[in-house]
Amino acid sequence: EENHNEYKFINKGISGNRIVDLYARIKCDIINLKPDYMSILIGINDVWHELSSENGIDNEKFKKILSMLIEEVKEALPEIKIIMLEPFVLKGPATEEKWATFRSETELRAKSVKEVSEKYNLSFVPLQDKFDELSKNTETTYWLADGVHPTAAGHGVIAKAVSEEFDKIHNL
Repeated sequence: EENHNEYKFINKGISGNRIVDLYARIKCDIINLKPDYMSILIGINDVWHELSSENGIDNEKFKKILSMLIEEVKEALPEIKIIMLEPFVLKGPATEEKWATFRSETELRAKSVKEVSEKYNLSFVPLQDKFDELSKNTETTYWLADGVHPTAAGHGVIAKAVSEEFDKIHNL
């Protein structure tokens, strides 16, 4: 008899991945594992790699590849429930030098993730507003060590938001 209170979590996130890197791993890291649920947080490296080494992914291509990824996953795993996380950024050591571009480009990726979520009827977890709100009274580095990478506290914020969304879709 199956125990329906047991979950196995497989983290296939790879630091530094852009949408093209994630898309290249779709078969072995998503489809072959046949998960019931999947969450995706992607977008910041598509911005960051452009600003640091001119190897980013522009927003139009980002959205196109994200859409392809979702279509292929849904085709292979029609029952999968997908939770899309909004990419986010704060002003910090890694982002302040090119802050305006960091913020505007991350917002474009966030808009794309939201639009793809709506198009394919996926769960969408907003995070930027949460981090902005929390940073009003606390140093941004308390939440995101360098403006990009979450600290333990930042991971807590994300985990709580994803957990709430999971409970919503799990109980449908």
